[in-house]
Amino acid sequence: MSANENHIPNALPAGYRFNEFEIRDVVGGGGFGIVYRAWDHQLERFIAIKEYMPQSLAVRAADMSLELRGERFQKLFNAGRNSFIQEARLLARFNHPGLLHVLRFWEENGTAYMGTLFYSGMTLKAWQASQSDAVDEAWIRRLLPPLFGAINTIHTAGYLHRDISLDNIQIQDNQLPVLLDFGSARKEIGNLSDETEIMLKPGFAPIEQYSEEGEVEQGPWTDIYALGAVLHTLITGHAPPVSVVRCIEDNYQPLAVTRPEGYSLPLLHAIDCALAMKPQDRPQTIDAFAQLIDLPVSDAEALSTPLPVVALPAGLPETAAEPEPPLVAVNPAAAAAEPIAGSAAGRRVSPGIVALAAVALLAVGLVVWQTVRHSETPPVAAAPEAAAPAATKVPAAAASTPAIATIYLQLHSGESVVLNGEVQDVKAASSGFASLNLAAGSYRLEVRHGDQVRSQALTIKQPGTWLINPGN
Repeated sequence: MSANENHIPNALPAGYRFNEFEIRDVVGGGGFGIVYRAWDHQLERFIAIKEYMPQSLAVRAADMSLELRGERFQKLFNAGRNSFIQEARLLARFNHPGLLHVLRFWEENGTAYMGTLFYSGMTLKAWQASQSDAVDEAWIRRLLPPLFGAINTIHTAGYLHRDISLDNIQIQDNQLPVLLDFGSARKEIGNLSDETEIMLKPGFAPIEQYSEEGEVEQGPWTDIYALGAVLHTLITGHAPPVSVVRCIEDNYQPLAVTRPEGYSLPLLHAIDCALAMKPQDRPQTIDAFAQLIDLPVSDAEALSTPLPVVALPAGLPETAAEPEPPLVAVNPAAAAAEPIAGSAAGRRVSPGIVALAAVALLAVGLVVWQTVRHSETPPVAAAPEAAAPAATKVPAAAASTPAIATIYLQLHSGESVVLNGEVQDVKAASSGFASLNLAAGSYRLEVRHGDQVRSQALTIKQPGTWLINPGN
C-alpha cells in the first residue's frame, strides 16, 4: 500500500524517513492532521505517527515541507502547532494503558509530529457498526472500568478531555479500550480564527461547551456528559439530541422510561443522570458515576490482565488513532489541554445557572452554530434527534432538493421571516424559536418587524443544525 492510497491530500509518500522511522502507509486523515503507520528500524516494530497538517491553512511543497496558503494564516497555523505540541507533552506525562501513549514528538518540515504506540483493533464507532450484536450490558460493563480509569487519570491530574466520543475510543484486539487524543490543535485554531469556529460533536458535547468561556464552568461533569452520550449511542444506536437544541425544546427520552430491552435499570438511570442538562444534576466525578452503575474504576495495575478476546471481522485493518472526523462548528470554551479550574475534581456549577439561562445567553449574547462566511472549510454536522417545528414554505430552488440542514432562530411577536426574498410561513414554537429546513445552497435570511430588518447570509454545503442570531 502506498502512503497515499487512502487519497488523503498532502500525505507524505511511502518510504519517507524520519531518522529510524519509515512511513509505510496512511492510517487516516482529517482536516487538521494525518496519521501514518511507520516502521521503527531501530526497535523493529510498527508505531503510529501523527502529523499536524491543517488542510485549510497549508499545502505540501515539493521538498515535503508545509507551505502556508497565505501569510494571513501564519498566526492560526502557529497556534495550532503549539497546541499540538502541548498536547503531546501532556499525553507523555501519563503512563496509563487506557490513554494514548506518546513515545516522542518533534518538529520538522515546518510542522510537528507525534509518535505513539500503534494500537490494534478499531474505534468504538467502527466496532458498533460491524459488531453491534456483541454490544450488550455485559460487554459495556467490561468496557467501562478501564475507561473510567483512563478518564479519572486525566481528571486527577487536573485536566479535561472535552472530546470523548465513539471516534476517540479505540477497542484493541484484547478488548481493552484506549482513549485517544484531545484534538487540541483543531480547537485552538477554532478559538483564534475569525473564519473557522471550534468544532464539537453533536450529541456528545454538553451545553457548557457551547457557552462563552467563564459563562458556565466546565469540569469532570463535562466529560461525564460525553461518556453518557457514548453509552446512550451504544444502547440505542443513535446519539442523544444535541444539547443546544435541548435548551430550546428538550425531546430527550430518558432510558429509564423507554427501558431498552436487555439493559438494567441502574445502568439506564446512570446514563440519564450523566446526560442531565444542568451540570450540577450530573455525577460530579467519575467515581460518583461508577457508583451509580455499581462498577469499579480500574487503575493501571488492574489492566495488566486483558479482557477476553473477541475476534475482529475479517478484512478490517489494524488502526491507530483516527484524526478528527466531521464535526459541527460552534463557539465553546477553552481548549482541551487547559487545567480544570479549582481542585482536581473541579468546582460545582452555581445552582443558579439553569438551562433557561443558557438559552438566553445563546439567543441574545452568542453567535452559535453560525454559518462560516468566506471560509475555505465549511462547518459540518450530523442532524439532531430532536424534532423541530417544520417550515411549510421554502423557495422553489430549495424545495426541489431534499433538506439537509435545520436552522433555528428566535422569533418575537410581530416578526416575519423572509428567505431569498420570499416570505416564509413559519411561527415560533412555545420555546420562542422557529425553524427552517433547508437544502444545500446560498440564502439570505431576513427577520422583519415593520421597518426593522435583521439579516444574515447562509451558505449550506453539508448536513447540520445551526442556531443563528441575525444581526441588524
